[in-house]
Amino acid sequence: MVKRFVTLLFFVQCSIGFAQTVGIKNLFKLVKDNDTYETKADSLTNAFIESFMIKNKGVFNDKYQYYAFNAYWTQAHAIDVIIYNYQRHKGVDAQLASKYLNYIKLWYKNKANNYAGAAASNSTTPNTSTDYKMFENPYTDDMCWITLTLLHIGEATGQSSYSVVARQVFDNYIIKRAKEDEETGGLWLLWNTDAGSGPNACTQSPATLIAAKLYRRFGTAKYLDYAKKLYAYTSKKIVKNDGRVEEPPLTYTQGTFGEACRILYHVTDESAVIKNKYKSLAYTYINYAFTSDRCTNGQNILRDEGHNGDQSIFKAILIPYAVNYVLDEDMSSSYRTSLYRLILKNTTTMWKNLDFSRYPIIFCNWDWTKPYTGADKDASMGAACCGASLVENSARMCRAIIDRYDLGALYTECSGLSMEGYENDEELAAFNTAMADAADILANPGAYTTGQFRKAIDKLQAAYQDAVSYVTGIKVIQYSGIGIHNDIYDLGGRKINSKLQRGIYIMNGRKVYIR
Repeated sequence: MVKRFVTLLFFVQCSIGFAQTVGIKNLFKLVKDNDTYETKADSLTNAFIESFMIKNKGVFNDKYQYYAFNAYWTQAHAIDVIIYNYQRHKGVDAQLASKYLNYIKLWYKNKANNYAGAAASNSTTPNTSTDYKMFENPYTDDMCWITLTLLHIGEATGQSSYSVVARQVFDNYIIKRAKEDEETGGLWLLWNTDAGSGPNACTQSPATLIAAKLYRRFGTAKYLDYAKKLYAYTSKKIVKNDGRVEEPPLTYTQGTFGEACRILYHVTDESAVIKNKYKSLAYTYINYAFTSDRCTNGQNILRDEGHNGDQSIFKAILIPYAVNYVLDEDMSSSYRTSLYRLILKNTTTMWKNLDFSRYPIIFCNWDWTKPYTGADKDASMGAACCGASLVENSARMCRAIIDRYDLGALYTECSGLSMEGYENDEELAAFNTAMADAADILANPGAYTTGQFRKAIDKLQAAYQDAVSYVTGIKVIQYSGIGIHNDIYDLGGRKINSKLQRGIYIMNGRKVYIR
């Protein structure tokens, strides 16, 4: 077949809306000229491991070189930092990803330092019976946090076994402690197995989120019903009217219940009015943590919430959920931008108060506006986890924004290639496949890793250049935009004496396309 010249059409914005959303464009403008925190995150996550992890077990000391046998629920948030780093390097740096995946597997093998009863035995073989003991614990909230991390591991690795175990823990232990409430039509959970134990926000919030995520993962209707009933009780009996999830307002329950509302928005079968309520509340609860004087120092820096093993780790739970909101393109663009700024304000403040003189041993203060000046023996794993989570998730956020923008911009550009008369040519099959793959990723960006974005970008760039060459016979070249080339003409034969714009020109007797 004789090739003929085909006009290249370029659009300001792709007709497929998800390819380049307004929200991502606005966020990219903020990210592109600033630190993406990736190098900082690699350094601080490594320091967190070297300073606090028991590396042959994948679990963490409660304080520097101090092991607490009953430090269980905090292990969930400590390993979450490692999981986020693993996700960022998966498909990009095989050696580092493999190292961190090994720690994750050790954490699982050692049952997250679970000290309770039969769970402390040597058995590590999961099963589906009610005698399953790997992660069972008298404290319902402890199991909830661990179960959320098991779901996170399943998402990160793509291994369904972790999600299956999470479901078993929820079915066999967590939800069996639920009680019906006639007044609200909802469910409340015993905080622990002690007589007289009642409901609280730190149990209801993660349990609601687990149920919503299990429904999203497995599609079983009972989980959505659980999620809605747990939400109903919490919103009517625990949550306050001014944005507080509980009294006193604490960052971890603010973030977790906000995340539960965000997931419910996506999975619920209720009316648009209810869906939008979930959407609104997701922002309300998370934003409260960053803007209320109850949760901050009055200048939008998350406050010191206490120094014990529980209190010191609260902020590490909020931060990933705030980043999830920023990266959710169904959420309000202006709210996402606002949270993005608040997250990075905290990151820059915390980072400048770290002491690197003993690297890789680094201690983070409970108060991010001040350096840690205490004794080594008092250095807190929880505080270090909060700092590492903040920088790691800031890096995840910035990297995702850049990846989405780059792939979206490339997809938009490639969408302008007219292939009229060439639609069924085998030579364009690779281009069509690359476009379809990019469209799938852009339609659901949160389900893909950094490595998958980068591979999609490289694949589409190469296929696009081949496609342009095939349908036009024109060489595609990169153009820096600096200076003016001599003897360049447009297609009308007019000499170009100004900065070249994107388009087709005659250069040295050949047609070229300037990208």
